Amino acid sequence: MIKEELKAFSEIFENYLKEVMSAQNNQYSAHYDAMKYSILLGGKRLRPFILRAFYLVCGGEGEDFLNFAASLEMIHTYSLIHDDLPSMDNDDFRRGKPSCHKAFDEATALLAGDALLTMAFEIAAKTKNISSDLIVDGISELAKLSGADGMIGGQIVDLAIESKKVPIETVLDMYKKKTGALLVAAAKIGTILAGGNYDMKLAAEEYALNLGIAFQIQDDILDVIGDSKLLGKPVGSDAKNQKSTYVSLKGLEQAKLDVIEYTNKAKNALKVFDGDTSQLIELANYLIDRKY
Repeated sequence: MIKEELKAFSEIFENYLKEVMSAQNNQYSAHYDAMKYSILLGGKRLRPFILRAFYLVCGGEGEDFLNFAASLEMIHTYSLIHDDLPSMDNDDFRRGKPSCHKAFDEATALLAGDALLTMAFEIAAKTKNISSDLIVDGISELAKLSGADGMIGGQIVDLAIESKKVPIETVLDMYKKKTGALLVAAAKIGTILAGGNYDMKLAAEEYALNLGIAFQIQDDILDVIGDSKLLGKPVGSDAKNQKSTYVSLKGLEQAKLDVIEYTNKAKNALKVFDGDTSQLIELANYLIDRKY
């Protein structure tokens, strides 16, 4: 059921993204070509889906959340473009297709990522039919959680611990920031835009943070036992790069158990809400068993 709901939402959201990214077509618009190539490369659209789910659970109506959903996906996409660069993870493929710097070139990829990041805030600021105070609060969360103490902070930790054996606490801190921060942004912004109260925002954060940890541990598991065709990238890269991961530190079987534990923590956080949270519960369950 949730798989079909994700697919249906992805199709609607994909069309919306195509509209947002439709501008510019001239000899000096290679950065737009690279932006469109990367953001329309597919993916689960988890963050926009989670944002919408919390928006609806907290009483939001209509499609006024879409600008922020697009902004979040732009920031996520820019981070993937930069993550794949030779100076970072040096990955040639993303979702089974050439990474942005391989499809274009390194300079264009770098600038395409920069452009997506700045465009994200332009699109968020154009949100209509929601109070300006809530829009400002949403933009503030977006900036904070994608910035130096959020997603970027997690990427810094990831680079710093390459080829090093570090405590599990350091790995978890990286997961909370690098993967969890944008999921938290999705959940909290959806709650904020719908006018959710303080307890709802805390619960949304708790759900997304634990979901993010579970998601990243599952990623580590798939890097060991996954199917490269389904993943769209080679498996075994963490071991090859001597990365400290949840699996390398706690073992495969314990990692599988802990995915379930963090998923249960995420689902338990939803008890605060009076609205229908079944979609968010189903999503958490679905991500435990994902193969890519």
